[in-house]
Amino acid sequence: MARGKQPNPRQLSTEDIAQHTAETQALRSPTKSTPSSPINGVADQVKPRQRRRSFVSEEISSHPTVVELVICVAGIYISFLTWALLQERITTTPYGPNKRRFKFHLVLLTVQSVFASAIGYLYILYTARQHPTLPRPPIFPTRTIAGFYLLIAVTSSLAAPFGYAALSHIDYITFILAKSCKLLPVMLLHLTLYQRRYPVYKYIVVLLVTAGVAVFTLHNGAAGAKKHKGGETSSLYGLLLLGINLLLDGVTNSTQDHMFATSGGLVTGPQMQCGLNLVSSVLTAGWLMVNPWSSELVDAVGFMRENPGVAGDVVGFALCGAIGQVFIFYTLSRFGSLTLVTVTVTRKMFSMILSVVAFGHRLTPMQWLGVGLVFGGIGGEAEMKRREKKAKMVKKKE
Repeated sequence: MARGKQPNPRQLSTEDIAQHTAETQALRSPTKSTPSSPINGVADQVKPRQRRRSFVSEEISSHPTVVELVICVAGIYISFLTWALLQERITTTPYGPNKRRFKFHLVLLTVQSVFASAIGYLYILYTARQHPTLPRPPIFPTRTIAGFYLLIAVTSSLAAPFGYAALSHIDYITFILAKSCKLLPVMLLHLTLYQRRYPVYKYIVVLLVTAGVAVFTLHNGAAGAKKHKGGETSSLYGLLLLGINLLLDGVTNSTQDHMFATSGGLVTGPQMQCGLNLVSSVLTAGWLMVNPWSSELVDAVGFMRENPGVAGDVVGFALCGAIGQVFIFYTLSRFGSLTLVTVTVTRKMFSMILSVVAFGHRLTPMQWLGVGLVFGGIGGEAEMKRREKKAKMVKKKE
């Protein structure tokens, strides 16, 4: 007997989307089942029809755990520590007999986006093979999600240039202090742009972590300020550029979080990594090819032909960034943008604490104060979540 044509697993029908949404809401807001009314003194024993669970519903059926968070934090720290070292090597190493430096930042960003999109797609294939009975999730489930991808790709691509431009017009201390406060614009945009509300303790945690990172960073000594070039004073124009940079970062993180919260369970971390980086690759590659005022693409290719050694560094840089994004998008999908930004803004602080433990380096009293504020905020949040979970369990038993 001939088998019928199998549906394309990458396409979702209206019924599939409705099933995703219904199952996701049921998983996130479980309700007690009520027995049907008895007929002739006998309760109705009809069992509900079994439906095939969707891939995304399967992923969110379990609650995030501390072990998951620790693995994600370790993955982000290790990947982006290597990524930062390779970035510094690429941009500061004199290559070839002419001692030229690689200054093609947009090409570097494009290569990384291509690698991140490919790694995200491989991750989708891997997870799909772990659940062979479930339909493979599409990269672009709906037009609305594709529109979100486009918005995030534009804001994330523009944020870095505004940050580099701002550094030429403000002093380095102002720059690092502002970057330490990334949690504030993210929460502000959640409140204003997406009308999201948080419990009071969450605002206190954000203030404590922000203050701790700022204090720790400002008392990191003059070495960091001497190593990085910045303006001697801060101009109004530089502060404007910095404000735009922080605003774009905030829009990026809050919109990503909003996508996971409102997509009805249609988006996973690998999907967002693949789709978002695919859109970013098209945008940046297209700009490199059609921009009449720049020959960056041609110059970068010529530079790599003259200096083949830089190609290996670029590939390593892109690969580390792509692997790091796997942990970033997993953290974002499971724990939210505020947790993710907390991990990223505290990365340097925890690296220095590790150096204190491993190599006997010392921190100043003010740096220890910053550490105390950060750990106080994180510990307080963990305690409040533990109490909330305990209260929910007690209420559920009642």
